[in-house]
Amino acid sequence: MIASRLLLQCRAGFEKECAQEITAAAGAMGVEGFVKAKPDSGYAVFQAHQDDMGAELGKHLEFRRLVFARQATRVGELLADLPEGDRVTPIVAAARALGRRFQALWIEMPDTNDGKALATLTRPLLPHLEKALRKAGVAIDDATAEERLHVFFVGGRACYVGVADPANSARWPMGIARLRMPASAPSRSALKLAEALLEFFDDAERAKRFAPGMTAVDLGASPGGWTWQLVQRHMLVTAVDNGAMDARLMDSGQVKHRRDDGFHYRPPEPVDWMVCDMVESPSRIARLAAKWAAQGWCSGSIFNLKLPMKKRWEELARCREIIDADLGGGGYYLRVKQLSHDREEVTAYLARR
Repeated sequence: MIASRLLLQCRAGFEKECAQEITAAAGAMGVEGFVKAKPDSGYAVFQAHQDDMGAELGKHLEFRRLVFARQATRVGELLADLPEGDRVTPIVAAARALGRRFQALWIEMPDTNDGKALATLTRPLLPHLEKALRKAGVAIDDATAEERLHVFFVGGRACYVGVADPANSARWPMGIARLRMPASAPSRSALKLAEALLEFFDDAERAKRFAPGMTAVDLGASPGGWTWQLVQRHMLVTAVDNGAMDARLMDSGQVKHRRDDGFHYRPPEPVDWMVCDMVESPSRIARLAAKWAAQGWCSGSIFNLKLPMKKRWEELARCREIIDADLGGGGYYLRVKQLSHDREEVTAYLARR
């Protein structure tokens, strides 16, 4: 079996944007094909017109550049009508056709209500599948292997079997960072910034770039979910919002509250970071972030773009164009990702080179 298709997991309701993005990315690499994606299914499958080109696309496409895909897996044909009494045997045969050594085995399913029901079905299947794979001579715990084995269930009797390069795919099953809500955080938005720091920076980068004593401005901070994350890293934060801030944050001694409009505030001196989770039009936020970078008011920024219900892909492209134009067409680094804790939004990291 050749893994010629690319299966992309996404937030339910964003299949269209996921399809637009992979079609554009494949076209830029000279690969033509089509996408199968049902609304609210939580995934899309790209099929190249030529299998060999589809296989190469999956190997060379840079996952970190994709915005709407939570996970990317190179898969073969859908295994449909799996026998109810023996789902394992066809899956093992498909896995053997893809290789004999894998770093790990991940069983995944769409992040939907139907997918949650599938999790109950597949959980008891895992030990039987692991045993059968080992019996068939397929290693699923080889640290020296180049790929990870994925089994993605789309129904009780249907699944895709595929592989992914751990260095070029999500670090969490289904691309979902399972973060616990801290009891002391003033809002659930704290989880968005926590995931952004995990997504955009490795351990060494986080330790260096979000170090104790560094400075940040949080625009639209109230009640302080993002400020809380920075305070936990012993940073000094200016929280800008006309609304009230969490009292415990203010008691930390690390936060200065400025009652002002986030679009009007100007820092008296440059800071290390600007973060922003304001509910505003995405183009206006993009222009604001570009201004902070162009003026040298911060070394880097992390901000959310609240996408409209329609033409999300086009709006994101417009935001990229705004940033590019305002920063002179180059000299900056921009990454955008729809995080698992994002909803109708995407999170961006912008920095001048």
